[in-house]
Amino acid sequence: MSLEQLFDESDNPLSAEEQSLLLARVIAAAKQHLVGRRFVDLFGPLGPGVDALRIDRGPSTDRASLDLGFSDESEPLHRATLAPTAIPIIYRDFLIHWRDLAAAHDHAIPLDFSVAEQAAIACAQREDALLFYGDASLGIPGLLSIPNRFQTTLGDWQQSGEGLAAVVRAAEVLRQENPLPYALLLSPRLFSLLHRVVEASGTLEIDAIRSLVQGGVYVSSQLTADAAALVAPGAQNFDLAVSLDLNVAYLGPDQMEHPFRVLEAVLPRIKRPQAICTFDGA
Repeated sequence: MSLEQLFDESDNPLSAEEQSLLLARVIAAAKQHLVGRRFVDLFGPLGPGVDALRIDRGPSTDRASLDLGFSDESEPLHRATLAPTAIPIIYRDFLIHWRDLAAAHDHAIPLDFSVAEQAAIACAQREDALLFYGDASLGIPGLLSIPNRFQTTLGDWQQSGEGLAAVVRAAEVLRQENPLPYALLLSPRLFSLLHRVVEASGTLEIDAIRSLVQGGVYVSSQLTADAAALVAPGAQNFDLAVSLDLNVAYLGPDQMEHPFRVLEAVLPRIKRPQAICTFDGA
């Protein structure tokens, strides 16, 4: 994310300084709540005019050749290209009242941008939900819904050691196709269940898991209660294509109110479903 004003703001009632502050507050609020971007690579920003993008399905990982010459004529790696997918727009509107503007401009009372921050948080949560579950109506799969991903059993994480055992199973499955490191995505409920000592070890389950996955443990409120996924991060496996990064647009006056819109245009691109292992029962 960057502080970049992309829209014509000539009729914007905010001063240039207020516009910059508004955008900074919006981006800061979104960053606090965005989880997917902490382990998913970004592709772009490509520009708001890019409204569709192809998604290539990558091959399984294969061993490289080892020879004294070039006698191995194995087939080169290549991607299967799917039809272009439209890049959806995520947005949430908010209002600034004319009297608040008058107080700011006439009496130097700072504007309260809390409603803008709430709009930014709503967009951040919707982005994560799109990345994790996709949108069936738009034909967009997510990390936890893409067909042909690996799956393993969840087990009963209320039992000591079961959470760690489940992650070990998922790591063994991923290892068939993917080198380390892995990242673990958890619901808040499952994350809380990992804060117990593994019997006879003196170690918290979450600490043992962090040392195992190495790519980090990430918790999102956008996941259902028993949802979890172990993934192999990297742009070769999946990324988030960004046409328009998070921004703010002025919509013009409306009955003495001043409506604004927080918006972005993003598309999750899952190239190798076999870089993902979800848990049955999640």
